[in-house]
Amino acid sequence: MTNVENSTLKKSIILSFFLLLSPFLFSQKTKLDSLDNLLSSADNDTTRVELLWRMASAASVYNPDTAFVLAFESISLSKEIKNVEGQARATGIMANIFMRIGNYPKALELNIEKLKLVEKDKEKLNLASVLINIGIVYALQEEYQKALTYYKRADSIIDLYKLESISYNIALNTGDTYDRLNQSADAYTYFDRSLKIARKNEDGDLIGTSLTGIGHSYRKLGKYTEAGNAYLEAIHYLKAANDNEMLCETTLGMAKLYRLMDKRDSARYYANLSMGFAKTGFPTKEMEAAIFLSDHYKKLKKFDSAFLYVDYARVLNDSINSKNNIRKSQIISSNEQIRQLELAALRIKEKKDRSSQLQLLLIAVFIPLLFMLTLLLSRVILSIKFIRLLGIISLLFFFEYLTLLIHPTVANLTHHTPLYEIIILVVLAAFIIPIHHKLEHWMIHKLLHRRIAKHKEEKKDEDENEDA
Repeated sequence: MTNVENSTLKKSIILSFFLLLSPFLFSQKTKLDSLDNLLSSADNDTTRVELLWRMASAASVYNPDTAFVLAFESISLSKEIKNVEGQARATGIMANIFMRIGNYPKALELNIEKLKLVEKDKEKLNLASVLINIGIVYALQEEYQKALTYYKRADSIIDLYKLESISYNIALNTGDTYDRLNQSADAYTYFDRSLKIARKNEDGDLIGTSLTGIGHSYRKLGKYTEAGNAYLEAIHYLKAANDNEMLCETTLGMAKLYRLMDKRDSARYYANLSMGFAKTGFPTKEMEAAIFLSDHYKKLKKFDSAFLYVDYARVLNDSINSKNNIRKSQIISSNEQIRQLELAALRIKEKKDRSSQLQLLLIAVFIPLLFMLTLLLSRVILSIKFIRLLGIISLLFFFEYLTLLIHPTVANLTHHTPLYEIIILVVLAAFIIPIHHKLEHWMIHKLLHRRIAKHKEEKKDEDENEDA
């Protein structure tokens, strides 16, 4: 099916959590306020990460700008405390926001980033979900073969791990993509699978959606009777579910079927029906119906009516283009917002790095001063045990400082793999510890040899005096 013909895909983005129903907004705002209160009293970073991404999810429905900030904060804190699950959740939410406003390249980038985070996750639902969402982004960009690649990966995981909660989504998405590629036999297979799942779950809205896809497949395969039956049954379920958006598509599909059957009055009736449903808030669907009616009247040589619908479609197109321009400005704005958030995070990181470097510098200055103090005190009449203790402390500071300097390099070399890190550190310790003991023995000896020699000399004098 062509892009103008079908929007089944929109219906199937259930996995992306696009909560577009207006009655839901109030509850989401209330939920956000409740989460905000919990955040102010959170006593650990793991809880803060979860509350932040939950707040971002709630805010994304009605305030994308706030959602961006909350999701970004959750990602930053997750990275800091190495909370992979929290980072994946927040990244997915941000990807969904970008998808909603039409910034598909950024949505794809973030979904692939999330995929890397969840690939080794034991919870396979997260992996399958992000694979579906990547496929959806590719489909929205009309890269259907790439979309199918990710759908098939998701499908194999769903089948292997029996992830029934998203089995409908993958079947419908795959069927829709094959339909867009005009591979109607394959499309029918997946639409039929989705229909069986929807019937099992007794979900009338989803039954109607799947039947619409089946109607499209039958129509393209030339099975007009079967197509008509599927469309009529779909209309019954969709009306019961008050799904006007899908009714626009189903009734227009019926109009196209009757045009192929050369039943012009029926074609006009269903096209007008589609336009009526579209007027409840779906201008793109309204324009599709207007274009169909314009072509319909041209073929009947009723040029006045045809021109009327051409003009009507042009007005709708101007309105849609205006909304698209607003969306483009939203995309630019969102990119700039993310850039500013990244700059702010970079400034915070640089501040922390400067603080760490300053501390390392102070430690580097303190260690020689401690050595010098120990050396000076060794010449003063103080307890030998105290001098020995100072010497040991000085060396401990020195070697711990070396470890502090070495560890970041080791972590970077091993890409923060604990097993490799501990092996390298153990090998280094095998060299450093003996050196530490030898150096400690040598240093204590050097610090105290004068005191010990002087002590022996004084004792010898005392013994000689006693003998005298």
